[in-house]
Amino acid sequence: MSRLSMILALLVVVLGAALAWVVARPVDAGMSEAEVRALVEESVAMRQDTAVAGLDADTLNPLIERYLLENPRILQRVSEALDTELRSAQAAETQAAIAAMQAEIYDDPANIVLGNPEGDVTLVEMFDYNCGYCRQALPDLATLLAEDPNLKVILKEFPILSQESADAARVSVLVGRSDADYWDFHRRLFTARGQVTGETALQTAQEMGLNRINLALEMGTPEVGAVIERSYQLATALNISGTPTYIIGDELIPGAVGIDGLRTRIANMRNCGKTVCAPADSEG
Repeated sequence: MSRLSMILALLVVVLGAALAWVVARPVDAGMSEAEVRALVEESVAMRQDTAVAGLDADTLNPLIERYLLENPRILQRVSEALDTELRSAQAAETQAAIAAMQAEIYDDPANIVLGNPEGDVTLVEMFDYNCGYCRQALPDLATLLAEDPNLKVILKEFPILSQESADAARVSVLVGRSDADYWDFHRRLFTARGQVTGETALQTAQEMGLNRINLALEMGTPEVGAVIERSYQLATALNISGTPTYIIGDELIPGAVGIDGLRTRIANMRNCGKTVCAPADSEG
């Protein structure tokens, strides 16, 4: 018997039998809610095996069909409850994973830090230079950095779209280690025409005064590759599969949610230490 059939059978048969049994059984008016609940649970435990086992498909299916026809919204409510439960479980798993990966997220020496290094809220972005949504989200990040002096931003290379993205990311890692203005380099690549490649990144770095030949020689070293590999490992641990992906507090935010969504989460982090604050208790 399928799980759904079992559930519906219990709804039709067991609960009905349980209620009848409880009604028929004398109940002390002074019983607590917990004691009454215990009576129902006892009834269900006693009767569910025999109730369901005694029904064959010819008997059960019409009962299920009739119940659904009389209560057409039951499946919608079950589906909504299941979705809520799954979302809650997924959020809990994500929170636990983020808590376990604090050092990898915030303390990687290759992190690019923008804004206020001592800011009271930290926003992490994992990106790919050939990601169209990352490109669209760049003005949001620029606005946040300009308007919020207490915001710390961490950028992590996460090239997943092409080998060209990976090559550009390798150059970007080296630019981040140099004295060049990384934010300027970052914006130039995201506003470049066409696909961003290793050549695009090398040319941009050269225009900013860096030695192109040295960058070309160093971009393929294992040390540079290890930086990007750590991003891949972090993504695997947090089940990140796309860009941009933001991390703020204990929340993972997939996709370009827009500046208002980011502002709200940043404000909530300051107000209650979480990206979603519980509503204030109403007075009276």
